Amino acid sequence: MAEWTIRRAGDADGEIGDFIHEAFSWYGEQNEVALRYDEFCFVAEDEGRIIGALTGRAYYNEVHIGDLIVDEGCRRGGVGSSLVRAVEEAFSGKGFDIVTLTTFGFQAPEFYKKLGFYVEFIRTNQDPKLSKYFLSKAL
Repeated sequence: MAEWTIRRAGDADGEIGDFIHEAFSWYGEQNEVALRYDEFCFVAEDEGRIIGALTGRAYYNEVHIGDLIVDEGCRRGGVGSSLVRAVEEAFSGKGFDIVTLTTFGFQAPEFYKKLGFYVEFIRTNQDPKLSKYFLSKAL
């Protein structure tokens, strides 16, 4: 058997991104599924200062929100809701069926429920703050 090494790589390595994209695309094609991969980042700014950011990726039929961060002083002012709406508007009507995300109990499950997301599953933890919520919303 061949020998290989494993290393932790940085996100900025374009060669790795190319490898992943090509492999996912090829595998999807072999199974007659279009990848349609799109990484995204939406930013909320106030007079040039970043007050919120949302990252994620769209692939196959799903749009997945990875991270949503709002500056502490700007929370409860509609920034997070506006960022989520921006994602929904950007991908609505483009062949994507669903928006998905995960959040922990101490983070924002109630926030996402107010935006129309429903809980598909909760992976409970001894510490309820660390229970993980899997949510989704039809586009």
